[in-house]
Amino acid sequence: MLNNFLTDLKNLVECESPTDDLVACQKVIETAAKIVENRIGVLPEIKNVEGRPVLWWGAKQPTTVLLCHLDTVWPIGSFKPVWQESGDQIFGPGIYDMKAGFLQAVYALANSKEIKDLTQKVALIATSDEETGSETSKKLIAEISKVAKYVLVFEASYQDGQVKTARKGTSMYKIKVIGKAAHAGLEPENGINATVEISKLINQIIQLADSKSGTTVVPTVLQSGTTTNTVPEVATLDIDCRSFEMKQLQRIDSEIRKLQSSSAKVEVSGAINRPPLEEQNSKQLFQILNNKLKSVGKSEVLSAAVGGASDGNLAAAAGAQVLDGLGAVGHGAHAKTEHILKSKIESQIEMAKLLIQELCK
Repeated sequence: MLNNFLTDLKNLVECESPTDDLVACQKVIETAAKIVENRIGVLPEIKNVEGRPVLWWGAKQPTTVLLCHLDTVWPIGSFKPVWQESGDQIFGPGIYDMKAGFLQAVYALANSKEIKDLTQKVALIATSDEETGSETSKKLIAEISKVAKYVLVFEASYQDGQVKTARKGTSMYKIKVIGKAAHAGLEPENGINATVEISKLINQIIQLADSKSGTTVVPTVLQSGTTTNTVPEVATLDIDCRSFEMKQLQRIDSEIRKLQSSSAKVEVSGAINRPPLEEQNSKQLFQILNNKLKSVGKSEVLSAAVGGASDGNLAAAAGAQVLDGLGAVGHGAHAKTEHILKSKIESQIEMAKLLIQELCK
């Protein structure tokens, strides 16, 4: 099994698929569909959801959803070579986040004796815009999560194989400050310096964080000015906000929309993107998984609460029970060190298979 898995995974990884490259995303979804057909025996449907491809295999009204994505954060050519093995480690763009996880879900289904029964109860869904906030697939995920009882998310595991039972929710904002241009040497007093005004707002923005609740508010991309001798007329700032508590995200949303400058115009765009995945939404599935592992003589898994959000947040908000982090064991998501551990592949597939079969009894 492992050799076939690695062959399929290499094909997926070498089919590079940055989110903003629609042609590449279409190609990786088509590549994944062929793999599913080869391993399971049924060609999945490729849906067009608001102009983006989504792979769908299995039930139309599933009780259990295996949720994945096949887009990556890496522009084509970021890794050279694209696929590299070093001992137990395999490196590649998106291999950890989360092409290996998708393939583990495929193999868990393919290795299930009850595969014919599963087609009536399970849906395998892979989207292509998760890394940029699931703007086109968000509605689809919410709709299917209202129908399904369980959503299993095959994002990468945490550290040495822990599943993810809580995730922070996220908010993303862009602040635009519009001042007035002037010559920086001759008459700076006649301008309104957007750089200066946005710097005042940054000091207010960072005060919105709350360390006690683990709530972060981080100014990220800052752009301002045109030339060195011109008072900047426009400045923009991106803000990344995360919290385990919805009330904190709502508080921050309210405060950011109140931002003002005494001399410049301030425009705010953005909103709460993904609500938190709270432990209460994962508690039942986490217990089912460990009970099943224990019943067959396998070690129980540990859980973790993490800062990054996923489509599991959306599924939980729609009412489904969610268990996240069922994918690959490795390290380096969104880093040049991104890799998986070859030695953990088969055990992760077996764990997923046992859980899927238990939920579909």
